[in-house]
Amino acid sequence: MEHTLERLLPFARNWFHNKGNRIHYVDEGPAAPKGTVVMVHGNPSWSLYYRKLIGALKQDYRCIAMDNVGCGLSDKPSDKGYDYTLARRIDDLDSLLDKLGVDGKVTLVVHDWGGMIGMGYAAKHPERIERLVILNTAAFHIPKTKAFPWPLWICRNTLLGTVLVRGFNAFAGIASYVGVKRKPMDPELRRAYVAPFNSWTNRISTLRFVQDIPLHPRDRAFELVSSIEQSLGQFTETPTLIHWGLKDFVFDRHFLEVWRRKLPQAQVHAYEDCGHYILEDASDEVIASVCRFLGVTGAGVSAPVQADADSAKKAEASARSAGAQ
Repeated sequence: MEHTLERLLPFARNWFHNKGNRIHYVDEGPAAPKGTVVMVHGNPSWSLYYRKLIGALKQDYRCIAMDNVGCGLSDKPSDKGYDYTLARRIDDLDSLLDKLGVDGKVTLVVHDWGGMIGMGYAAKHPERIERLVILNTAAFHIPKTKAFPWPLWICRNTLLGTVLVRGFNAFAGIASYVGVKRKPMDPELRRAYVAPFNSWTNRISTLRFVQDIPLHPRDRAFELVSSIEQSLGQFTETPTLIHWGLKDFVFDRHFLEVWRRKLPQAQVHAYEDCGHYILEDASDEVIASVCRFLGVTGAGVSAPVQADADSAKKAEASARSAGAQ
């Protein structure tokens, strides 16, 4: 598996220590970058998710992608060694960027829980956010039009869910299948996605992420998510690019509609045939679009522009459909 990871993620391994835990991150880019792109992943993925985007941007931009604690190549401590909460994860990202001397403008790329973590950082440092790239994620409470998915409810609230997630790696394993719709992962890539979550001990973060989803005011992350949601008004003039897989069973068109209301200036590209892992399902279109958004030319923009034009039309239709529900 190590040989496979070297090939799939051909970047230098870097670690930093924050409050007793060793955190892995990718830091790639030229000596004189055009700017900095910070990529924040969610659950149950890791920096592997951003490998192609890093490869496309690293000739022009400094690309930073951290493995959240419990994920990827970062440490996977017990609850005694780490507080698996949104607040702690925002602190990790803040601490890493401080360590790396990143105190200027950044482009923030977020996916899944990375939306909460990344926009939590943005809420603390709004003056540092130059652009936003949003991929099937949220930085607000579950939309009122969206029912909480029953598989997440089982994982979040039951002993059965704990056994399935930590005993059988159900969350990461199933996600590697259902998270893509247009283009199934090949077996080697699927194994790489789930490889870090290879034991009961090493699957703690996968479960804690789900258990940290705030549904009620008494939940620990509820007030923090409320404050992050309220902070989005600071970014209504920030250039924003949204790419969205509409077959995501969690972050579906209901979440996309909220983003459209919160950030009406955003360029939206939605894909009717793609799922949660939009950077796997529609990698060529998304990466080409991000490259254009950042003014990058070359290999990263080889995908046809027509894909974005078509997806924009679909996004409009999807938004109208969501608004009617």
